[in-house]
Amino acid sequence: SENNLMNIEDLTAKTDAATARVHELQVTIRETEKRMAELHALKGHIINYVKTREVYAAYRMAGYSKKFVAEHEQEIKLHQAAKEAFSTLGTQKIPKVKEIQAEYDELKEKKKQAYAEYHQAQHEMRQLLTVRANVERILGIEEKEKGQQIEKKKER
Repeated sequence: SENNLMNIEDLTAKTDAATARVHELQVTIRETEKRMAELHALKGHIINYVKTREVYAAYRMAGYSKKFVAEHEQEIKLHQAAKEAFSTLGTQKIPKVKEIQAEYDELKEKKKQAYAEYHQAQHEMRQLLTVRANVERILGIEEKEKGQQIEKKKER
């Protein structure tokens, strides 16, 4: 009666809708976190690329010398990893760190809002599930359904 749900079907529908909303928000949060991780990795690659560009240019000028590789192996590997990451992007132009940071900040704010909504929706869902379980227990709906399931098993 607190939620103006005087019909079991309405209660069931509202409970199902609240559960679906919680699951939607979970998916949104996961996708946002995934994109944030991608942007963080891309930002790292850009920074590594910029820092190691001169060393890699010197490596090319040295004629891809094994001696030069031995001296600057870490920088060359970082540069090559960054180039591979950029080639998987499929764009000719490397994005700017400021652009990536702006998108990252946007996603961070979106995630913060989604978490707030998620906690509120989860609280509402828990309340509705508790009410639904209590109503079903009072009305004996569970016992009827279990009895029907047992009879179906016996028939099989």
